[in-house]
Amino acid sequence: MKLAMVTGAASGTGLAIARRFAQAGWGVCVTSRSAERAQEAARGIAAEFGVPALGFALAAGDEAAVQAVFDAVAAAGHTVGALVLCAADLGIGQDTMTVPLETFSAVLETNLVWNFSLCRCAAAQMEAAGGGSIVFIGSNTSRRAIPNRAAYIASKGGMTALVKALAIDWGPLGIRVNIIQSGSIKTARWSAQTEAWRQVRRDRAPIGDIAAFEDLAEAAFFLCGDGARVITGAELVVDGGVDAQFVPRAVM
Repeated sequence: MKLAMVTGAASGTGLAIARRFAQAGWGVCVTSRSAERAQEAARGIAAEFGVPALGFALAAGDEAAVQAVFDAVAAAGHTVGALVLCAADLGIGQDTMTVPLETFSAVLETNLVWNFSLCRCAAAQMEAAGGGSIVFIGSNTSRRAIPNRAAYIASKGGMTALVKALAIDWGPLGIRVNIIQSGSIKTARWSAQTEAWRQVRRDRAPIGDIAAFEDLAEAAFFLCGDGARVITGAELVVDGGVDAQFVPRAVM
């Protein structure tokens, strides 16, 4: 059976994406830094949707562990038909004048090199199975920078370029590669803020709202489906229209 593998899927956006695939009858493979949390999420999905669900720990930088997860999926009789890359180092609060180079590099290592490793392992299974789809979760900050996030922003810009390169290289193998450029998302941090704070963020979006986890899930599911069969190397912006404007609505 073809599975959808979703990284960083023990909670938040990743979990919503895994659930969306399971709702449509896909088996899922959940990964997280914590094996316990990954397996807990997988058990919940299997119980709710009645589909095969596997859970594995994955830590950035461990190439052998990445290959071991794909080997375990194959040993269980499955193939990764879709890979959605949600896990990321957010690189929050890094002053560009003082951030240690190793800290800056760690963000690039996680968001670019580690994701490339996952892609390559997935591509090997997909090629053997006749094709598949890979979706990166990027950020509109790669197109409109914010303060003190240089490593994160650079990694997301590099991710966008990597998507286009892989789409060209792997298109002949039947593998499509796309990226969702997300904006602000209604995370736990969103819920913890005041209503006034949340309203300011809503006002900045032309449609008057920002994305929930389920909005990203729908976008990822679309890009992996037959309706997107000729879409590859593309950027799908999911941010309520924030990226489309020159001046935020809140200051117009």
